[in-house]
Amino acid sequence: MAENPNSAIFNIKAVVSQTGLNPATIRAWERRYGLPKPQRTAGGHRQYSQRDVDMLKWLIVRQDEGMSISHAVELWQSLIDRGEEPLQSAQVGAVRTTAPVIGKHIDELRAAWIEACLSFDRESANEVLAHAFALFSPEIVCIQLIQESLVQIGDGWHQGTVTVQQEHFTSTLSEQKLETLIAAAPSPTRRERIVVSAAPGERHTFGLLLLTYLLRRRGWDVINLGADVPVEDFDSTIMDLKPQLVIVSAQLFQTAASIREVALSIHAQDTPLAYGGRVFNLMPNLQQHIPGHFLGATLEEAVETASILLEQRPPIPESQAQDEIYQNALAHYRERQSLIESHVWGTFIATGKPTEHLAAINHDISQTVTAALDLGDINLLGKDIGWFEQLLLSYHQSSIFINDYMLAYYQAAKIHLSESPRLIVDWLAALFVD
Repeated sequence: MAENPNSAIFNIKAVVSQTGLNPATIRAWERRYGLPKPQRTAGGHRQYSQRDVDMLKWLIVRQDEGMSISHAVELWQSLIDRGEEPLQSAQVGAVRTTAPVIGKHIDELRAAWIEACLSFDRESANEVLAHAFALFSPEIVCIQLIQESLVQIGDGWHQGTVTVQQEHFTSTLSEQKLETLIAAAPSPTRRERIVVSAAPGERHTFGLLLLTYLLRRRGWDVINLGADVPVEDFDSTIMDLKPQLVIVSAQLFQTAASIREVALSIHAQDTPLAYGGRVFNLMPNLQQHIPGHFLGATLEEAVETASILLEQRPPIPESQAQDEIYQNALAHYRERQSLIESHVWGTFIATGKPTEHLAAINHDISQTVTAALDLGDINLLGKDIGWFEQLLLSYHQSSIFINDYMLAYYQAAKIHLSESPRLIVDWLAALFVD
C-alpha cells in the first residue's frame, strides 16, 4: 500500500535536511503565512508530512524564479482555491546544492539565454532563466549561466561582434534578476554584518551583486553600497553600520588602486577589509600593495574566505608607507598631465593622425599611470604595451595607432617631466627597447 503523503512522519531536523531551509525560516513561514501546517506530537513537537516537505520545495523553486515568499504563498493558495494541485503545476525538484552538474544541460541553457539577450528578447530570456532555476541551484544558474554569459558577451563586445546596446541590454537584465533574487532572499540568520561596495570610481557592479546574493544565501546580513562610493564617505558609513567585514571590489587597475586608500581609512576603526575582482586575477602582484585580505580568484572562493575571516578574525594586514620618490613623481605628474596630453594632441594633428577617442584615451592612460604611482610601483604596468592594448580594446584601435600613441606620449613625457623623478620616462623608454 502506498504511503499517505499527508501522514506526519518527519521531525523538523529531517525537513531541514531535505529542503536546506533554516529551522527559524520554516517556523517563520508557518507563523506569517500559515504554511506549512505541521501536526503536533503529544509532547508538542512539530511533525511534518511528505506533502509539507514537497510544498516547501515548491516555495523554494518559486523564490529561485524571483518571487517573494509572500507572492509564492499567494500563488499556492490561489491554485488550491481553483481546485488545482500546485505540486502538479510546476516542477518541485530535488534538494539543490552547489555541486557541479553535467555540463551539457547548463551549456544549452546558457546558449539559449545568450541568443535571447542578443535578440533583445526579454520574454524568452526570462523563460530560459525560469527553466534553469527549476533545474539547478541558484548558485549554478547565477555563476555558470548568467555570469559566464556576461563574460562571453563582453568578449564579443571587445572583439567587435557584439554591439554596446546588446551588452548593455544583457547587463541590465542580469542585474535586475539578481536584485530580484536578493530582495526575495530570506532574512539574515547570522549575527555578523558585511558591507560590500565597488571601489571608488568603479562602475561595474554585477560581480558585487552576485557576491551579495551568495552571502545572503549563507545567512549573513549584507549591505550593498553599490557603485563608485567616494573614499571620504566610507568613514562615516562604516562608523554608522558597524560591520564585522568590509568587502570592496574592482575590475580595473585604476580603480583597484583606490582600494588602498579605502583600507587605510577604515582600518583606523579596526574594521577588516577584504577585496577581489577581475584585475587581481590578471595582475597577482597587485595584491601585495593592498592592505587587506584577498578573497580569491572565484566567487566560490570569495564566499568561503569571507566565512573564514568572520570566524577567525585574523589581524589586519599592515600597510607600507608610500616611497617619497613616488610621492614626488605623482605630484609632478599631476601638475604636468595636461601639458603632456596637449602635446600628444598637437603631435597627432600635425601628422594628420586620427584624433577620434583621443580625449578618452588620454584620460585612461593618465588614470592608469596615476594608479601605478599611487601604489608605489611603476613596474605593475609591465615591460611591454600589452596592458595598453587591453586598455584600448573598447576603442577597437589598430596596433599602428597604439604604437604611434605610445611614442607620442613618451616624447611628450620626456619634455614635460624633465624635472621629475625619471620613473615614468624610464618606464616609457623601456617599452621601445628591443
